[in-house]
Parts: sequence; structure tokens; C-alpha cells
Amino acid sequence: MADVLEQADWYQVQAGSKLAQRWEKAVTSTLLRIARAPHAGAPCRFREDQLRGTRRLPVAGFPRHLLFYQFREDEIRVLRVVHGARDLEALFSD
Repeated sequence: MADVLEQADWYQVQAGSKLAQRWEKAVTSTLLRIARAPHAGAPCRFREDQLRGTRRLPVAGFPRHLLFYQFREDEIRVLRVVHGARDLEALFSD
């Protein structure tokens, strides 16, 4: 996923490989949490029809970064992993 890799690259440049590796492990941990309990994330209130049912969960250890996902039956679809201070709805309309 591009969001995760871009952030890992940014951490690598800014603070070194330890932080980049911690980021990648944190995202993996968050994904595993969602796989075990898809309802764990808070529901989002986006206006777009295609975004209905979207949930968000902070990345473990990086609480300002949010992982946005949807789930139906046995499928989890990760939409974005972004910093929560951004214009979130605009990120999904690209």
C-alpha cells in the first residue's frame, strides 16, 4: 500500500531505519487487530455513498495516523493510512 510505504520512506529519511521499521510493525499490528475484530474501528461519517460503512482505527503507537477500511462478510478493504490532521474526505475523492 502506497500510504504505508511513503510514510516508511519519510520516517527512514527523517529519523532512520528504527522508526521506519517500528511504523511498519505498527501498521501490521493494526491490520491484525482489524482482522480479529472488524468492528473495532469507529464508524466514519463521510457524505460520499461509496464511503458508507468506512471505519477508522488509529495506528498502534502512532495515534495521529488513521487506518481507514471497509469490511463486508470475510473481506477487509484498506482504503488509506493517513495523518488525521489532513482533509480526510478530500483524500478519498482523488
